[in-house]
Amino acid sequence: MKAVQILEPGKIEIIEKDLPKLLAGEVLLKINYVGFCGSDLNSYMGRNPMVQYPRIPGHEISASIERIGSSVPDHIKKGQKVTVMPYTNCGQCHACKNGHFNACQFNQTLGVQRDGAMCEYISVPWQKILYSNHLNEKQLALVEPLTVGFHAVARAEVTEKDIVMVLGCGLIGSGAIISSRQRGAKVIAVDIDNQKLIMAGKLGADFLINSALENLHNKLSELTSKNGPDVIIEAAGNPVTYRSAVEEVAFCGRVVCIGYAREEVAFVTRLFVQKEINIMGSRNATPSDFESVIRFMEGNFLPLDDIITRIVKPETAAEAFNDWSSDPGKFLKILVEF
Repeated sequence: MKAVQILEPGKIEIIEKDLPKLLAGEVLLKINYVGFCGSDLNSYMGRNPMVQYPRIPGHEISASIERIGSSVPDHIKKGQKVTVMPYTNCGQCHACKNGHFNACQFNQTLGVQRDGAMCEYISVPWQKILYSNHLNEKQLALVEPLTVGFHAVARAEVTEKDIVMVLGCGLIGSGAIISSRQRGAKVIAVDIDNQKLIMAGKLGADFLINSALENLHNKLSELTSKNGPDVIIEAAGNPVTYRSAVEEVAFCGRVVCIGYAREEVAFVTRLFVQKEINIMGSRNATPSDFESVIRFMEGNFLPLDDIITRIVKPETAAEAFNDWSSDPGKFLKILVEF
């Protein structure tokens, strides 16, 4: 079978691999679409410390069930269109024993710590698949990145009383915007790219701020009666946005961190104490987050033509990676079609 492999930073090749062996309790999936994730881009650029090369990337998955192994429940049928929870959990570490399987100490995400789904077929445990009779193949490829934003909102326990600011309006930030609006909160979307802000508005953000063109602090003072947002979700992974989250959040507010900053971030720690801020990380997503996203997508219009910037074949994946790395702000979501 055909697969896209990152040989080393900046170098991609198409390789041939054997079909995966189907074990008991597994299903063989025929890949339809795989989305490029920011972690894939960092792997391509040599900035992902969790990746060893060579690596097949990809964990934003749309697939169809091709074959079913033994010991798989009868409700799982050949031909069902599915997405995949791409994480592992050991069941034995402190996080797993406390029910936080999404934060397993020994997690191996597809395409990061182990080879991913940017190939024609993969096999996965049946417990890792979710299916929908109503979502199409392109929609299924968008489920996983949206779940990460949904999980961050759940971590913050957002309610209708809150003003939520989302820093970074890629697809993960988009998930945070959608979930916050579902909970009745007011949402402020912040980015330095106007196209992403336009999308944020379409997804329900009440206020849009281009922080490259406007003074963020002054605008937030105006929008929040000088209090600052109750919740700030950092989905950009930038030292500037990390510091802004701490500086701008309201007293007794909550800061949820999704993005990985590539270098160390210096904080005025006085604000941690003075404001009595809750600062928390948010990693991956839970099965309930996946189910919430699927329910949302089944019942709501999602502007796919605006979200999906480009669809490419495996043979042109290298070109797409190169284009994305040259101008990250130009792309919201790239799908590879198999």
